[in-house]
Amino acid sequence: MHRALVLIPTYNERDNVSRLTEAVLAHAPEAEVLVIDDASPDGTGQILDALSTDHPRIHVLHRASKQGLGSAYLAGFQWSLEHGYDLLVCMDADFSHDPADLPRFLEALQTADLVSGSRYLTSGGIRNWPWNRRILSRGAALYARLLTGMPFTDPTGGFNGYRASMLRALPLHLVASEGYSFQIEMKHLAWMEGFSIRELPIEFVERRQGKSKMSAGIVHEALRIVGTLVLRRRFRRKPMRDIHPDAVRPPQ
Repeated sequence: MHRALVLIPTYNERDNVSRLTEAVLAHAPEAEVLVIDDASPDGTGQILDALSTDHPRIHVLHRASKQGLGSAYLAGFQWSLEHGYDLLVCMDADFSHDPADLPRFLEALQTADLVSGSRYLTSGGIRNWPWNRRILSRGAALYARLLTGMPFTDPTGGFNGYRASMLRALPLHLVASEGYSFQIEMKHLAWMEGFSIRELPIEFVERRQGKSKMSAGIVHEALRIVGTLVLRRRFRRKPMRDIHPDAVRPPQ
């Protein structure tokens, strides 16, 4: 039987982590949780230590400083592979991603290497965003699709599932993103290497507590990273090879 792990990066999420981990464990009873905390000064790390003591399915990876979303996920990937997990799902810590969707992600990972939650598929959507944030998100998705050739409706989305077998085969050392452009870079890397990617409709809900991590610097990095991806693949706009021979083999 496969082992599933939900990865959640945190920075100053003390108001959310207890409720979120409880919801994740309730909706995905077969999964465990790894929270990657970047030395949150609000005490998030201490709350997580107490939770992990009480719940053996909760694990905490403490990092010495705030190092960015991309490196947090890469650290989580390394920890997951070292501890023998087969299916990984990455989600935000602020309830923007609904834990009730986790069973759909884990089921889809039986036949896909990467499962991408899409806000822009039919029956997907966004709640509580102002019009300018919606335009920015749509524009970023269109920009990434036009420049790279990726066919996905939501390349910037952060609710994603990965099979460990794919992560072991990918050249993760090439990943350079520190912020939300990590989502674009991972999808592009998997797509170019010929792994199978499936999109699932999700509803994204703006956080109710805490402060958004979005900034102008994150937007600028995303613009730069997309250009880097195009140059890295020498303007190629389709996968380097056909679907990987191991792409749809269910985990053992």
